[in-house]
Amino acid sequence: MKFLFVGTNPENTGAATHFVALAQALVEAGHQVSAVVYPDSLIANALAKSGVRLYKSQFRNIFDLRGYFATFKAARDLRPDWLVGNFGKEYWPLILISRLLSVPVALFRHRTPAMGRVSGYLVPRLAQRFFAVSSHARQAYLDRGVPAALVRVLYNPVNMALCRPDAAKRSEILRNLGMPQDAIVLGYFGRIHHSKGIFTLLEAAEGVMAQEPRLHCMWLGHGPDSQALGERIDAGSFAHRHHVLGWIDDVHPYYSAVSMLAFPSIATETFGRVSVEAQAAGAPVLGSNIGGIPETLSTNVTGMLLPPGNVPAWRNAILRMCDADVREPMGLAARDFVDRHFSTRVIADEFVRILGDG
Repeated sequence: MKFLFVGTNPENTGAATHFVALAQALVEAGHQVSAVVYPDSLIANALAKSGVRLYKSQFRNIFDLRGYFATFKAARDLRPDWLVGNFGKEYWPLILISRLLSVPVALFRHRTPAMGRVSGYLVPRLAQRFFAVSSHARQAYLDRGVPAALVRVLYNPVNMALCRPDAAKRSEILRNLGMPQDAIVLGYFGRIHHSKGIFTLLEAAEGVMAQEPRLHCMWLGHGPDSQALGERIDAGSFAHRHHVLGWIDDVHPYYSAVSMLAFPSIATETFGRVSVEAQAAGAPVLGSNIGGIPETLSTNVTGMLLPPGNVPAWRNAILRMCDADVREPMGLAARDFVDRHFSTRVIADEFVRILGDG
């Protein structure tokens, strides 16, 4: 099949990562993929290395004619079987171009907050396929009156090769960060914001550090509470066992360095890509039992689900996961779980199957 993806978001977001991963998955599956992208963006740079033909342009908003012209030209030249969009500002332009050229359009919604009244009603009904990225998100759309038959679920695809466990890389990262090679590393990869449960995690982890001298924490990400997190770490008794790395462009090598990943959000999450990527690297996940996070792991097989914001529960779970007899079988099961449910091969096949449904 031939696909034209349209994603002119210049920012590094979960939707952008999904856009890239799905396009790459379809290329790997033997499909022809082209894309209209913002110049020199994360999407453009990633797809340039993936055998995807790129058209450079942008949609500042739905009235930006530059995006219309670039997308219309690409679609007219390529005559794709499907248009694919990931970002709200491009929903209406893609629906219009779909109608003008008689090319069906598949749209993804990555957030659960409601669209405007008109868009919320019409977009799922005018797109030939409308996708949620989790069953949790799908239910949110159904609760607002979107007919169940119009909302399909397609999870974020994960590149298993990028997330492959690498013992040598783990050793190198631990050495560079001044951690002993036998360290038990609890990782947090994400936005540094109180809604992500970072202070619950910090308090729980420090409680375990008092009992387990091998436990270290690795913090990757940035956000409005970065300074507050750093101040609390410095005020604690274990500052030397916290490794705050800030923003990392490519986090994939760091999954190999963690013994377990924490996803402690106290606010609803639509999905949880880092949870799936960590498991692909053989790291079990401790996740909040909220939103779409439960869909990313197999409870008590590849990780544990915990009550959001409950410090004692998180402390006990981290301490339990410090036991290699508990942690290592979960890590082994995790990679197989992701390969069966979230690998690029599985998601590309499922996407094509859904598009082919009547």
